Amino acid sequence: MALSFPNIDPVIVSFGPFNLFGQTFEPALRWYGFTYLVGFVAAMWLLNRQADRSKGVWSREQVSDLLFYGFLGVILGGRVGYVLFYHFDYFLASPMYLFKISEGGMSFHGGLMGVIAAMIYIAWKQKRTFFAVADMVAPVVPIGLGAGRIGNFINGELWGRTTDLPWGMVFPTGGPDPRHPSQLYQFALEGVALFLLLYWFSKRTDKVGAVSGMFLVGYGIFRIMVETVRQPDAQLGLYWGLMTMGQILSIPMVLIGLYLIFRKQGKQQ
Repeated sequence: MALSFPNIDPVIVSFGPFNLFGQTFEPALRWYGFTYLVGFVAAMWLLNRQADRSKGVWSREQVSDLLFYGFLGVILGGRVGYVLFYHFDYFLASPMYLFKISEGGMSFHGGLMGVIAAMIYIAWKQKRTFFAVADMVAPVVPIGLGAGRIGNFINGELWGRTTDLPWGMVFPTGGPDPRHPSQLYQFALEGVALFLLLYWFSKRTDKVGAVSGMFLVGYGIFRIMVETVRQPDAQLGLYWGLMTMGQILSIPMVLIGLYLIFRKQGKQQ
């Protein structure tokens, strides 16, 4: 017994094809991009609410700047991280592969580094501390993460390892055997559970960097857990026969997060 994949068309609506300068283009609105847009709008709404309640500490204009540079960090960092962590051989063979975003490929850990760079810039531009920015952003990040995993599921990608559990699912590109719907596991953990954890924790601490630390710990642990049932990347496999690249990259997140939570630090001023 296995669940059937719903086979939702990844394309919501297509606007082509058409020719321009001898090239054929077929722009389309896809569920994957739409889910990220929904996550972005939800994050914007929550951050604007926080700004309105901050009694002048944050303005909506400053939130807008933060979202703009954060979005750039996600896209640029996510693509660079994917190429460096998962397909560096492709890059060495053809450096232009870095720009072939239409072929897919984004890395959370690369996106995280891009967002960190954006937050450093915003902190400098707005004359804040880095953690004043990071602690503001961290609670809303799971919204985008969860939305993206729904997009992965609709695309029928990043499925799990084979399983005989009753909720195993046969994916169109995953062969005939039922597999863990690991995208839905990640939606539940990285999206819903992490959002609730950070919301709860943020109401119970005023330590500088602690909320950011809890994000790193929560995401890192959830990602390590899901990677035990997610299919390893074919081109990488398991390192030392035990660990995936996702787990390796998540371990430092957990360690840094624990340090931020438990370090001796005064309250925010």
